[in-house]
Amino acid sequence: MSDLAVVTDGTFAVVGLVLGLMTMGTQHCPNEGCLAKNTRTPYVAASVGDVVFQEATVGEEFYLRKQTGVARGPFQLTYGASVTDAGGVWIGFGNTTTYTTANNRWYAQFHTMPGLYVQGDEVDLGGAIQFRSGIEIGYENRAGVRMGLSIDHRSNAGLDSRNPGLETVQFRVSIPID
Repeated sequence: MSDLAVVTDGTFAVVGLVLGLMTMGTQHCPNEGCLAKNTRTPYVAASVGDVVFQEATVGEEFYLRKQTGVARGPFQLTYGASVTDAGGVWIGFGNTTTYTTANNRWYAQFHTMPGLYVQGDEVDLGGAIQFRSGIEIGYENRAGVRMGLSIDHRSNAGLDSRNPGLETVQFRVSIPID
C-alpha cells in the first residue's frame, strides 16, 4: 500500500464526518436543527490531475463536480463525474463540508461520495460501487472563485473481495454560480 493510500484510505471521510458532526452540534443543533435544510453558495468545479495506483501514476483524470446550494446542517449536497484517459468513469453523489479561515480566504473541504465506477481500460477496483473521499485545501479570491489542491481515495470499502483502492491528486477550480 502506498504512503498516499495510507493517508487517504478513508481517513479523510472519517475526519470530515467527525468535524462535520462537531460543527453540527455547536452551530446547527441549537439554532435551526441539527440537519435542518439551509442554503450555501453553489459551485461548479473542474479539476485535472494524476491517477495513482500502488505508488505509480497510471493516468490522468478530468473531474466535474457541482456543489448544490442546499446543505443539511454543515453537509452541502454535492454530485460529480470523472473520466480518465484510460476510459475509467466514476459518477457519484454525496456531500462536502467546508471550513474557512476568519477572513474566508483559505479553506479546507472534506468530501465523501458513494458512486458507480465503470473500469474501461483502467485499474480493476473490484466492483461497480466505489466510495470517493478526500480533502481539498485552497484559496478563495475576492470574486468567490476557489483554487485548490485535492487528494482523494476511491475504494469499494470492502464490499467486494478485491479492494485495491485508487488515489487522485488534482488541481481544482470552483466557480460560484447562482
